[in-house]
Amino acid sequence: MKKRWLAAGVVAVLGVGVAAYMLKPVSGPARDLTLVGDAERGNYVLRLGGCVACHTNAAAGGAELAGGVGLETQFGTFVPPNITADPEAGIGAWTVEQFSAAMSDGMGPQGHLYPAFPYENYTLMSDKDVVDLYAALMASEPVSTPSAQSEIPFPFNMRLLMAGWKNLFFSPGRFVPEEGRDEVYNRGKYLAMGPAHCVACHTPRNALGALEWDKAFTGSPGGTGGRAPALTREALVAEGYDVETLAQTLKDGFTPGFDVLGGPMGEVIADSTAHWTDEDLTAVSAYLLAE
Repeated sequence: MKKRWLAAGVVAVLGVGVAAYMLKPVSGPARDLTLVGDAERGNYVLRLGGCVACHTNAAAGGAELAGGVGLETQFGTFVPPNITADPEAGIGAWTVEQFSAAMSDGMGPQGHLYPAFPYENYTLMSDKDVVDLYAALMASEPVSTPSAQSEIPFPFNMRLLMAGWKNLFFSPGRFVPEEGRDEVYNRGKYLAMGPAHCVACHTPRNALGALEWDKAFTGSPGGTGGRAPALTREALVAEGYDVETLAQTLKDGFTPGFDVLGGPMGEVIADSTAHWTDEDLTAVSAYLLAE
């Protein structure tokens, strides 16, 4: 009997320990949110981050940033919300601190955010980019129509589970330039890993929806991140790309094989990369094709 009580006590202690670990807060370094936001520059960050493509249901004639098309995953259908400046249907009532917490730590006013919102990548963004993006969204045209509701079945609709997911898979932090590489390469890496979150779509995910970082850019067969081809140097070279042609494709959608990219990538080009500067197009292309 004494051994049973002892075993039960050990199990209880282990259970409490595991629960404490899985539920502990996950947050990165503090940001300088006293910076003055530049809405005009933030509108460019908006294009870098793919916000327009994700948060606009263009096919249904939806207003810009007023809510996107649902992303179907094995965990449910996640609808990108209205992020216009409307204080009720959008995020107009959010403080810069709340916005930063969502972008950097995956924590919204309603609780833990699902990784369908790529805060794993946005956490790498600079303080200036985050503050400027906030300024742009606060200056956006308010749309009072709420977005459609996400359809997330039990038990995935329990946001508290995301605390455990974060402790297992999320390491918030800021982008650190790679030593020994030039500014063009590091700018491209910042874009691909951070705001543009190319890695989020073009990398496979495990059974719990976490990125398999050791297989970065090797392509996604489907599931949480959707189906996307490999963006490794080998794969791109095999498709006939060099830095110049990849930058051009990201600008106009035409491939070296005289095809036109459509579907989700077509939307990314139309709403995001087509609006980038030539310098940023070259930078991300140089990073992806670097040896």
